[in-house]
Parts: sequence; C-alpha cells; structure tokens
Amino acid sequence: MSDTEKKIADMQGQYLQAVSQGQRLTDAEWQNCRIILTTERIALIADSKRQVALTDIDRIADRFDVNQQSAGVSEYVALHVGEDVLLVSASDHEAFETDFYRASLDGAVILVQHPAVKGGVVQSNEWTKGRLKISDEAVRLAMADGQAVDIDRADIGDLTVEDKQVSGEERTVIQVEHSQDDISVESHLAGEEFHATVLRTMLEDSAEQNRADLDLSSTEKRVIMALHSGVSPFDIPNFVGIDVEKTEAIFDRLIELDVISVLRERTEVSLTTKGRRVAGDRMGEQ
Repeated sequence: MSDTEKKIADMQGQYLQAVSQGQRLTDAEWQNCRIILTTERIALIADSKRQVALTDIDRIADRFDVNQQSAGVSEYVALHVGEDVLLVSASDHEAFETDFYRASLDGAVILVQHPAVKGGVVQSNEWTKGRLKISDEAVRLAMADGQAVDIDRADIGDLTVEDKQVSGEERTVIQVEHSQDDISVESHLAGEEFHATVLRTMLEDSAEQNRADLDLSSTEKRVIMALHSGVSPFDIPNFVGIDVEKTEAIFDRLIELDVISVLRERTEVSLTTKGRRVAGDRMGEQ
C-alpha cells in the first residue's frame, strides 16, 4: 500500500467471476472472502488474493445474473473490468456501496454548472470546478468560487445523461434535478470517464429509489408543476384556478403520498369572548 493510499472498508462477503475474457461462466460459484476497499483498489482475499484497481473499472451495475448462483443473491455489485465481470456481495451491502462511492469519488475534481436550470428557467452560469465529498445522505460539491452545493440523495428527481461539449471536450454530462431553498434546480456535472461512470451509477440508484408510480389527477399534476416552478403554496388557488378548500385537500393527499412535505403549519384562529373583550378594551383606550 502506498503512502497516499488509505483503507476505506474491511468486511466479510463473497464474490463470483461471472465473465472471464469475454466468456460467460455459467458454472461459476460464489467464494467466501474478506473484502478490503481502499482509495485505490478493491482486494478480495480468499484462498488466493484478487485485486482490482478502481480506475480499471469501466462500469458498475446492480445485476448481472449469469446463472442461478448469482440470481439467488439479492444484493451485489457487478464490476465490469475490461472483458471481465466480477460480482461482489458484502455482508452489509448498503455500507459497502457508499464506501465504494466514497473511495472512488471523494476528493475528485469535476466540472459543475450550477444551477443550470432554476424553477424551470435556463440559467447562464458558466462551468466551474468542484471537489466531491460523498456521504450516506448527500453529494457535496466545494466549488472553486467558494460556494458549497449539496445534492441530497433522497431529494433527487429526474436524471438524464447526454454527451456534450464542455470546455472544448466531448464529455458525459449528468443532469440531475434536486431542490435548493425549496425551489427545483438542475445541476449539470461532468468529469473524467471513471468519475462520471461511478457518479452516474450512484445518482441513478438514488433517483430510482425516489421514483414513485403515482395515480395523480391532472389538477394534482398542475399543482405539483406550479410548486416546481416556484409558485408559493398560498398562491396556488389563484394560479391553478381552484378554491382554497380544494387546494387544501390536494395538499393533504400529496403529503400522504410523500410528494410534498410540510415546512410549517399555518394556524387558523378566531377570537373567543375573552379575546373580543380585550380588543374592545384596547379600542376604548384609543
């Protein structure tokens, strides 16, 4: 291990060689192993030691069921390395995934356009450098201009990937929708091939977990789009063209479906007899 290499995780698990030199191994079996993850490599220690440099990984995926052995394990990570595919199943899958993302991305410098879109309106912000920091909850970007941008992994909505010209080079651009100060924004991220591959996988996984197959009415969808574009909740009745009672009922349903969340309650009040007496006394004093 080099002076700059740091251990990220050390846990028990198993691995399976699904593809070797382009050939699918339909008779492959899982091997119990110790999994050591560092900032530079993943080592699988069983009867022999297998090591893969992180930068040699071309793609990662959730599934690659080459046979019944692989299909019988509910959670693993498929590492595509050249013409090989290696399946790794850790004792704590979620912790291993996050550790893998941290090992691959922490400290990496990527190009960021933020916000590229705000409240549905395209912005004119330039691409700038940002340094990545990964946690269970968020992707944090320390920008070259001093600002910090947090992308909450539980807050990711739509995500698209396109190849675009960025700073004079053709790059993979990840366009991720999230919220900032209760307004929908879109951040565009581009980096070296390895970093873009891992970042894309992580964000797609988060976006998939956040997707919901909801049966919404056209009015409910209009309310959501109005909120998405920055309309105040108090202005929704006039903006959408529905009365206050209907709006409140829609809000209640959307809260129940976890489509919106309550930031603060507005208490509706009326004066009691005692309150009216206080008001009358104050008016008499004036």
